[in-house]
Amino acid sequence: MKKALEIISMSRIRKTKEKSTKKEIIADYREKNSFVIKELISLGLEIKIKNLKVGDYLVNGVAIERKTVSDFISSMINKRLLRQLKEIQQYKNKILIIEGIYENELYSCNSEEIGMHPNAIRGFLLSILLKYKIPIIFTENFEDTAKFIYVLSEKKEKENSLNVNKKFLNKKERMQFILEGFPGIGPKTAKKLLLEFKTLQNIMNADIGDLKKIIGKKAEIFNIVKEKY
Repeated sequence: MKKALEIISMSRIRKTKEKSTKKEIIADYREKNSFVIKELISLGLEIKIKNLKVGDYLVNGVAIERKTVSDFISSMINKRLLRQLKEIQQYKNKILIIEGIYENELYSCNSEEIGMHPNAIRGFLLSILLKYKIPIIFTENFEDTAKFIYVLSEKKEKENSLNVNKKFLNKKERMQFILEGFPGIGPKTAKKLLLEFKTLQNIMNADIGDLKKIIGKKAEIFNIVKEKY
């Protein structure tokens, strides 16, 4: 009888220990229905859903921004990724995961359809590594992504910081951000336009001849696109 009680007691201690050492992952609420979350749960990880201001996951103090290949391309085009890369700098340790690298060819986008040349994608990847100092992990699919997160959770635990904020742009930065959403308009070109015309309304109303004086041949493409707005 005594031996049986000892076995039961040891079993309870073991279960309590297992429960206390179960790894906890913080995930943004927008990820709650993703296959990655379901896979992490099946791997024995505990998921805590929160409204993360920056990043998609927090694992041992590491902020993770997760992008599928298609989302990576679209967020490049609309400049959303640039903002996210700046915001995630608030974390000492951060990772960008690009998921589905074998399911979707990263460089197969048609430049005539979306205005994105494969070399532009390569250049952007280099900027992420060299300018923003953010490591990039390419994963095959959601299962591979979950396995990377699982391995990261097994590393020596670091405190997760939630004291980060969205980057709020001032008026001039907001205007520049909008202009950079147009094909062929980078930071330098956007600044030239704002320096000359001062406001977005003036730029939109500008004659193509005046635009050419400032940005050259880019004015033709810019003029075609702005007419659609």
